[in-house]
Amino acid sequence: MLETERLTLRAPVAADWPYWCDFALSDRSRFVRGAEPSEANAWRAFGHMIGHWVLRGYGMFVVSRRGGDIPLGAAGPWFPAGWAEQEIGWTLWSEEAEGQGIATEAARAGRAHAYDTLGWHTAVSYIHPDNAASIAVAERLGASRDEAAETAGDDVRVYRHPTPEARA
Repeated sequence: MLETERLTLRAPVAADWPYWCDFALSDRSRFVRGAEPSEANAWRAFGHMIGHWVLRGYGMFVVSRRGGDIPLGAAGPWFPAGWAEQEIGWTLWSEEAEGQGIATEAARAGRAHAYDTLGWHTAVSYIHPDNAASIAVAERLGASRDEAAETAGDDVRVYRHPTPEARA
């Protein structure tokens, strides 16, 4: 578990499923889902999130406000099989959480964990070119477009984060 000034970041648990499912079935998930929204696809994606923790020993943290446990989204280290590079990812599941700097604060804490605890020396974020909000988060974190990097799919751009020594 990680804490920031306003947030708690923890591993996903079964009780997060309804919050994830609501997000995954909404149009808000269009940049992070690989298939048409359905409960079956949402289930598999949530299993992927929990399974990442089991298989890798880390994964994206579920984000909530300090002192509360209602999931607002997820952020942190992500490196599923087949990914070109280790990623720092983020999603806000709750529309009410947008515009408050929550994604940036959570992603910054997740990146610090990846660098300081997991020993990562570099990280990228794979972002759909139409996802202006996530591009803005990447830029606030000091990440910049890396056109030479291998992508995790045809429909994403790669944003390279500063090294641990140069991070924002």
